[in-house]
Amino acid sequence: MIKTVNLQKIFKTEEVETWALNNVSIEIKQGEFVTIMGPSGCGKSTLLNILGLLDNPTGGEYYLNGTEVSKFTESQRTNLRKGVIGFVFQSFNLIDELNVYENIELPLLYMGVSASERKKRVETAMERMAITHRSKHFPQQLSGGQQQRVAIARAVVANPKLILADEPTGNLDSKNGKEVMGLLNELNKEGTTIVMVTHSQHDAGYADRIINLFDGQVVTEVNM
Repeated sequence: MIKTVNLQKIFKTEEVETWALNNVSIEIKQGEFVTIMGPSGCGKSTLLNILGLLDNPTGGEYYLNGTEVSKFTESQRTNLRKGVIGFVFQSFNLIDELNVYENIELPLLYMGVSASERKKRVETAMERMAITHRSKHFPQQLSGGQQQRVAIARAVVANPKLILADEPTGNLDSKNGKEVMGLLNELNKEGTTIVMVTHSQHDAGYADRIINLFDGQVVTEVNM
């Protein structure tokens, strides 16, 4: 599903060049649960952003479902993301002005899904994440665990084949963190590919494989 070949990302500020990714080559198969680990600043989130088509690499190749996408324009990346990739972020990234139902519905609106189909999918996602009773509440009225459930519901409502999660339990207590990881694990067992960035050894234990980065390079890959 995912293949990168000598992926590079260089950030330039005047005369300074910072290599966030230095010739990263990885492969992730459909249905795998892969965790990316490493110290702060090692390139984990940069790699996840490129895998999620939020950014392009400076050099190298990125194949998503067999298509080389490393030089796609922003509009091409946006179109490819729809219905293919779901995102779960540490900061939840919910829109304060929208209630739970509306936040979850948003990806379907961008995809042009009909109103009746949107209603069915949103209700299914809310039921699965056990937040139906909060459908009319706004993010500021929810606990951190509930907000992350909304974020996961929004990520899965379009039935993506790939979910990218950046520190999904980073802002949660232990109980809510375990519940969120259980939900991601459940989705993976149903065939969804999960790629997760985390510092947590406990969360990494859910993965099939751990890719360790250091200074923008892959240093080890460990099968669990």
